[in-house]
Amino acid sequence: MLAHGEGLPEFGALSLFTQSRPALLPLLLVLVPGALYAYGVSRLRTRGDAWPVGRTLCFLVGGLGTIAVATMSGLAAYDTSLFGAHMVQHMLLSMVATVFLALGAPVTLALRTLPSRPRAVLMSVLHSRVAKVASFPLIAWVLFVASPFALYFSGWYEATLTSPLLHELLHLHFLAVGALFFWPLLGIDPVPGRSSHPFRMLLVAATLPFHAFLGVAIMSVEPDGRGLLAADHYLPLHGLEESVFQQQLGGGLLWSSGDLVGLLFLGVLLTQWMRASEREARREDRRLDRLDADSDPAQV
Repeated sequence: MLAHGEGLPEFGALSLFTQSRPALLPLLLVLVPGALYAYGVSRLRTRGDAWPVGRTLCFLVGGLGTIAVATMSGLAAYDTSLFGAHMVQHMLLSMVATVFLALGAPVTLALRTLPSRPRAVLMSVLHSRVAKVASFPLIAWVLFVASPFALYFSGWYEATLTSPLLHELLHLHFLAVGALFFWPLLGIDPVPGRSSHPFRMLLVAATLPFHAFLGVAIMSVEPDGRGLLAADHYLPLHGLEESVFQQQLGGGLLWSSGDLVGLLFLGVLLTQWMRASEREARREDRRLDRLDADSDPAQV
């Protein structure tokens, strides 16, 4: 069976490599930030400052590498013809790439390497009212949770399948919403929207039932095609049975992978909370030791 109107073969594991299709916008989205990040790390090392290798790997390999896989591998070649491939792409961009990009701490790197004037511009952007509103935890949470419902249960998703421009903007949307939600939660870069560790864990935990509900809602397509998303697009490509299967597969992937990533992220936040508590306890111990030393006449 052909998987696409352009004559792509049936999707398989090797299709990720054999059907890769680099495009201009995804290339720029990967190469430009990658070059700027590598230049910033190089500047730090030239002046003798250290930068963790783990952060570099997270940004370049985990973050930009995931974007490349999602937008330029075989997933991109099949993402308008196979709903399952689209859903994998959706999860990679919104929940995997954004987390790794945040772990790379590019804002911190920029603040440490930019000249004074561009650095001042970046600081003004970070402290602007727009940035504070957009990254306010509850607003970011609503965007992250509600936008997939608006996408899949309206005409927006079908429109992205027929318009290359809307299709690329959808990829940017996944990245932007994921970044607004996850970036402040990780708390590595000095971005607005940071909150206490318990509240961060509460926000992530609150996404889990909504991912499950959305996944189940997408999977709940009838064998006769009732509830099929973008039916006018998929039915001519695959027929009824394969179209229904693809939507059930995509809904299942959203449900399972969304919960898995959410639980892993909760583990990361819990680890950060414990480490922050330990650092605070050590600071308090040192403060009490200084007070004891100052008040003990025998140590004067």
